[in-house]
Amino acid sequence: MTTSETPAEVAAPNTVFTTRALLKFLLPSLLGVAFFLVPVSIDGSINIGMGVLAEGLKGLLDGMLPAIAVAVLCASVLITLYAKLARPGWLRQTPLREMFDVGPGWVGMRVLGAVFGLMTYFQFGFEVVTAPVTGGVMLNDLAPVLLTFFFFAALLLPFLVEFGLMEFIGSVARRPFRLIFNLPGRSAIDATASWVGSATVGVLITSQQYERGFYNRREAAVIATNFSIVSIAFALLITSFIGINHLFLEFYATVVVAGLSAAVIVPRLPPLSRKPDTYHEPVGCQLVEERSEDIGLLRHSMLLAMRRASFAPGPRALLRNALYNVGDIFFGLLPLVFAIGTVGLVLAEFTPLFTWLSYPMVPVLELLRIPEAEAAAPATLVGFAEMFLPAVLAANIESELTRFVIACLSLTQLIYMSEIGALLLKSRIPLSLWELAAIFLLRTLITLPIIAFIAHTFVF
Repeated sequence: MTTSETPAEVAAPNTVFTTRALLKFLLPSLLGVAFFLVPVSIDGSINIGMGVLAEGLKGLLDGMLPAIAVAVLCASVLITLYAKLARPGWLRQTPLREMFDVGPGWVGMRVLGAVFGLMTYFQFGFEVVTAPVTGGVMLNDLAPVLLTFFFFAALLLPFLVEFGLMEFIGSVARRPFRLIFNLPGRSAIDATASWVGSATVGVLITSQQYERGFYNRREAAVIATNFSIVSIAFALLITSFIGINHLFLEFYATVVVAGLSAAVIVPRLPPLSRKPDTYHEPVGCQLVEERSEDIGLLRHSMLLAMRRASFAPGPRALLRNALYNVGDIFFGLLPLVFAIGTVGLVLAEFTPLFTWLSYPMVPVLELLRIPEAEAAAPATLVGFAEMFLPAVLAANIESELTRFVIACLSLTQLIYMSEIGALLLKSRIPLSLWELAAIFLLRTLITLPIIAFIAHTFVF
């Protein structure tokens, strides 16, 4: 999304309190909070307002979503090839050019995603691709969620980020976030949106803030890989599936402690520590989160928020940018997720690759006194392919302590190539596949001993 203001302008609190300015900040921001940050309980399950809308759309379309996903995958390939070969006039428009005039590697990913989608939907070709546990998971389980969830996320996200809420929270939380995490206070919004909503929403917010100059390269990479924890709703699903839902409070407290510990340690290690404090080139400026000492913190925060709201785009610009974001997700992200996710699931389900890679984890688990270490070892690494796989592998382990540890670990690893990893590679945040793998391993090695200690000392 693009607006006329710069971070430097937003940071200048030369706004006065007026009823109009206050309402322009409060009304849209409260609507964004209601949709993204307020958990609601419906039929015994916890969700957020945007998630309720997504579930409603999913129920309305029912069994049509896999077919829609395949149509989107094929349309992405056809439009991309037409754009590359014919060079039509509309390609000169910057947003559409960025969406379809992509490099050969991205074209290959889109073709691969479409081929996998067609093979799975029409059940032809390689069985390892079309099986229910590989392509079936991607087409029937993940793709419908991404289509509905991201549709509403892209449409409603401006209420959260365009009208001053980020500036208000950033100013209030500036000192603790700088002191503890060396990050801007506004990153608290990214973390909150992930915790109560979805990790993908957190990454989406971070990516947009980076592209507009509110985060530098290091900050964007750190936030996206350390604060995009899966939602409370997904955490409940994991504990129920793995049979430890009676320990949910202990489970989530452990995830929070281990996750925050990793958020302090991992950014101070390579590769994140080597990221430069420079900004996205088209922006070239930065947000300065400082305040004047002659006014109170709350007043300063309100002034910043109202200043930001005064630069918010109008309804037509908001709708245009939202529709572009929907198109970019559907035609750019979905093929990438489908291609990478399917390959990862094939490797996890039909090859011994993750079993071989997990051999060094067996003595680590034994050292931490984790029962059934050999059976649990593959589950410690398979989450790199898909976030639900550790729970699937650990579901049949008899030891409740081991299932508890694996479930906690799967939520603190954060880097899942079928969703978060693909979204990060698609974004302009400077992270490569090998860096994501290194961060995944670092988070595993840091959080596993913490989780094991808490499990042995306080839970079991």
